[in-house]
Amino acid sequence: MTTSVALFRPREAAAASAARLRRLGFAVVQAPALEIVVRPFSLKRTDYDAIVATSANAFLTDPPVSRTARLYVVGSRTARAAEDRGWRLAAPPAPDAERLIETLKREIRPGGHALYLAGRDRKPTLEAALGALASLETVEAYAAEARGEWRRTEARAVARCSVALHYSPRSAALALRLAEAAGILTTFVGMRHVCLSDETAAPLRAIGAPAVFVAPAPEERALFAALRQAEPVCFE
Repeated sequence: MTTSVALFRPREAAAASAARLRRLGFAVVQAPALEIVVRPFSLKRTDYDAIVATSANAFLTDPPVSRTARLYVVGSRTARAAEDRGWRLAAPPAPDAERLIETLKREIRPGGHALYLAGRDRKPTLEAALGALASLETVEAYAAEARGEWRRTEARAVARCSVALHYSPRSAALALRLAEAAGILTTFVGMRHVCLSDETAAPLRAIGAPAVFVAPAPEERALFAALRQAEPVCFE
């Protein structure tokens, strides 16, 4: 029997994940807990020595800056979104923020001007490092807004799933809230939950979910490996 997997990422981010899961033989239900919203912003300059982005959402619109600026990104998906908008990368996409910081330390000249195309909800690590390297301007180019409720069809589809994949603590907590609002909390908590990290798993463990699995590394390949490892236990 085909295993049904629930995804709660924003629809734009979930599309590629859903396609990969289907190629692995899973059925996929997309019930986003978040929606990406473009935020208007203005800039102090039109030219920068470096522009930094960590999400493809930064390129949902065209930032009003010169394309001659050196662009540095985290992740291949971010790189593809930037290139689709006509940007050229100054370096290969970094696998994570820490590797990007190492690259920027080598390549940003002291006293240069850097622009960070950030999300509203973000960790401070990259921003703090950039601020120490250059004159930094941060703009919030997008926001992940919490959904108030699932549609009935989404809630019914989630309730029929055997397992859920969780990519962030926020979306995991929001999925719990949405399941409660939809009247399927008991069913939802009883599902098998495969999480990107211990931090992501925390909201599920706090509510007493009995079957929570954590990926060995915070990346999608490891998340899918954890799903495969859990499968004999979950579905034998």
